[in-house]
Amino acid sequence: MLPVLCLTSILIIPGCSSGQDTEDAQTKNETRNTVQKESTSEDETFPVEINDASEDSVTIEEEPERIISIIPSNTEIAFALGLEEEIAGVSDHADYPKEAAEKEKIGGLQFNVEKIISLEPDLVLAHASSLQQSKEGLQQIEEAGIDVLVVNEAASFEETYESINMIARATGAKAEAKEIISSMKDDVEHLREQASQIPEEKKKTVWMEIQPPPDLYTTGSGTFQHSMLKLIHAENAAGSEKGWIPYTTEDAVKQNPQVIITTYGQSVDGNPAAQIKNRDGWSNVPAVENGEIYHVNSNLVSRPGPRLAEGAEELAELIYPDVFAE
Repeated sequence: MLPVLCLTSILIIPGCSSGQDTEDAQTKNETRNTVQKESTSEDETFPVEINDASEDSVTIEEEPERIISIIPSNTEIAFALGLEEEIAGVSDHADYPKEAAEKEKIGGLQFNVEKIISLEPDLVLAHASSLQQSKEGLQQIEEAGIDVLVVNEAASFEETYESINMIARATGAKAEAKEIISSMKDDVEHLREQASQIPEEKKKTVWMEIQPPPDLYTTGSGTFQHSMLKLIHAENAAGSEKGWIPYTTEDAVKQNPQVIITTYGQSVDGNPAAQIKNRDGWSNVPAVENGEIYHVNSNLVSRPGPRLAEGAEELAELIYPDVFAE
């Protein structure tokens, strides 16, 4: 299970529409459908049938006009797909883009079923990571006649592309998804090409600190952070272990990292770098001696969505500024 700090880092209710509003919505939908058909012959028309992460087959009869997103990663994807007008509500933790924060809130990890139903959505974007604790609530939403799509839990770029494509198919935005994924793949390939310039003897060991003491956590293989470090030719200090890993401060010091990256700066009081420097027994750690302690926004390196390539680039520029920084 993710540490607490990581978990928390994841509309206007319309009245009667005018004739012009209806006309504008119709024009928008027609334009999107036209763009999709011109962009690729593989695009589908509604209804669409999708096998989602709950292993259920979901049939969406018509292009959704009102969408609820109950997890921030889905919200970011939906906005990137150009669905701002269709988003009727988001989770309390939705903080990107800034327009998401202005939407109607439907609760946090425990979403408000009654509020969701009252917003009269056509589609609710759920997520596999919270499926067990939200199963009963999602069932109530389905019983109210609302389509529920459970998006896959992603821990890699490829799985994120799957998430983007799934949401795009459900919302009629496949052309937009194709463009987003193509851009992400280009950015990732560019980083890979730059990283190939780093000789093995210059490879740096990195300690990713996801949560500070007393409950110290880092990240091992099977996570975005690990795959990003691998992409830019850096060594994850905890890469031999898997998932989100609790560590003692003594064991962390033994990893002898050359770079320390923290992802919780916005979640704690004070300066993480200063706190690390003042820890007992950490003064001889190479990263502390050389002042290579940096902070990155946790959402850029852990939230599956269009900004992951940006997160990988930020890590690259911090760890290997001579290679990646402009």
